[in-house]
Amino acid sequence: MSPEDLAAQLEQLHAAAFGWALSCCGWDRPAAEDVLQASYLKILDGRARFDGRSGFRTWAFGVIRRTAQEARRRAAWGRWLPLTRLLFGPEAADGRPDAATVLAQADDSARLVRALARLPARQREVLHLVFYEDLTIAAAATLLGIALGTARTHYERGKAALRRGLEEKG
Repeated sequence: MSPEDLAAQLEQLHAAAFGWALSCCGWDRPAAEDVLQASYLKILDGRARFDGRSGFRTWAFGVIRRTAQEARRRAAWGRWLPLTRLLFGPEAADGRPDAATVLAQADDSARLVRALARLPARQREVLHLVFYEDLTIAAAATLLGIALGTARTHYERGKAALRRGLEEKG
């Protein structure tokens, strides 16, 4: 693939790649920006080469994931703090959500963050890739370097644990 083709592919993938970098970096925006930049450099200077064995998106997400892991090891902080904002709902006449909606969504977001934080890391990773990055379970398994059956198990157990966590009060 030519450098121009790589750049074009990365440009199309940028928003999703940044979301994945955020996820891989525990929702630390500056760290995600650094990881994404380092990943792009690896890809563009040829240290990471696309060989076509998987889809470009899956391969690029794998580069980002490995780069984030390297950064975590170097920084010696591996806490993965999921961040989710559920800012949808009825909007006031001025285009902003009303106060009751904001409070309810903040409570829902906090409950979701707490439930996600209690999941094992692998379950969080699989759920993030499937739900937020629209990958199939098979693609998530490839990206994470685990067997498809293992990914399915993490997916099902993660969903069940998340459901239980969200049903808890507080």
